[in-house]
Amino acid sequence: MNLYLGLDFGTTGARASVLDADGAIVHEDRIAFPDAEKQAPLDWREALLGLLRRLPASVAAQLQGIAVAATSATVLLCDDELEPVSPALLYSDSRAREEARQLEQLAPPGHTACSAASGLAKFLWLSRRADIAHAACFMHQADWLTGMLTGSGGVTDYHNALKTGYDVEHLCWPDWIKHVPHSHLLPRVVAPGSTIAKIRPVIADYFGVNPACTIHAGTTDSIAAFIAAGAREPGEAVTSLGTTIVLKLLSENRVEAAQFGVYSHRYGNLWLAGGASNSGGGVLRQYFNDAQLGELSAQIDPGSDSPLDYYPLPRPGERFPVNDPLLAPRVAPRPPADVPFLHGLLQGLSRIEAAGYAKLAELGATPLKSVATTGGGANNETWRKMRERLLGVPVSLAQHPEAAFGAAMLARYGSIPRHE
Repeated sequence: MNLYLGLDFGTTGARASVLDADGAIVHEDRIAFPDAEKQAPLDWREALLGLLRRLPASVAAQLQGIAVAATSATVLLCDDELEPVSPALLYSDSRAREEARQLEQLAPPGHTACSAASGLAKFLWLSRRADIAHAACFMHQADWLTGMLTGSGGVTDYHNALKTGYDVEHLCWPDWIKHVPHSHLLPRVVAPGSTIAKIRPVIADYFGVNPACTIHAGTTDSIAAFIAAGAREPGEAVTSLGTTIVLKLLSENRVEAAQFGVYSHRYGNLWLAGGASNSGGGVLRQYFNDAQLGELSAQIDPGSDSPLDYYPLPRPGERFPVNDPLLAPRVAPRPPADVPFLHGLLQGLSRIEAAGYAKLAELGATPLKSVATTGGGANNETWRKMRERLLGVPVSLAQHPEAAFGAAMLARYGSIPRHE
């Protein structure tokens, strides 16, 4: 039996999904990070090894391919042995504001790399503070984990490389990148899913993995979730309702607008347009646990509007559909009862999603036809009905909710998969 392992490293932990040649799930697992707010490469390595260690022997022995998805713009500098020579800056880190302003002098106007949270701005920030003399390569989180499996670094995929300045239309590093200090440390870029190398013999031996297993170039966690969701036609979209809200819309046209946090990934012969809000389930968890969310949501009428005009954020700052690093959370006034308060929060989140898709259409993306939902908020039926009413299109659960499933499909097909 041919089996394929997808690994997803998200905001709170790592997940594994193993598929057979027909796309059926034969094994799933997950490991939480000890501290999601302070996660470091050592935590990623321990999670990776833990997930490999817990593979059933019969599964490990039949693995034909492995691919890793991880959070976009989580980056670090490494030496020749893949040991970090800098701290890892997480996807949400926006300390590189000065570097982003400097990139505006090099990059085309409105380029997605000209953001404090971009991989390239973080590269500049790290290269000025790390042990640069011993640095051999700049790596995204997925690259580094893939390197753990192959034994070598310096390779990334064009999904992760987008926010590091890679030209996904012409499939090359643009000329202006050469003027970025230490640009020789930027990785070689290949297509997501393409074969990089066979698994390291020492890893195969120790964990009982098939020594002929190939390691494939990965993708970002949100694109892996999109692959898993099953969308395949222009106008079909996937909303991930996790800690944050991430929108991905299949479009015939590429749209880019850094001033609104909008960018497009290459996706076969189409474009995956989208953006990510800082708002999401992380705000809800500041006030309610899962049991409370379920109990209170059941008491909300999703067909009625809340009088509360909220813009729920976990802290100041927003990326999309408004790009304002100083935008303050708006969650007041708070009613004395929890049900109307939650109603206001869910409506505020739904309006952010609707505004996001409206912004994509305004910029020229294919108009929205339907939305599949992934993430922890996908199972909230009250929220789904509220979102469907505000979006004006069918909203459903994704075919498969886990990004690890999408990563496994990437390994199975060796490219962006055709959905069956």
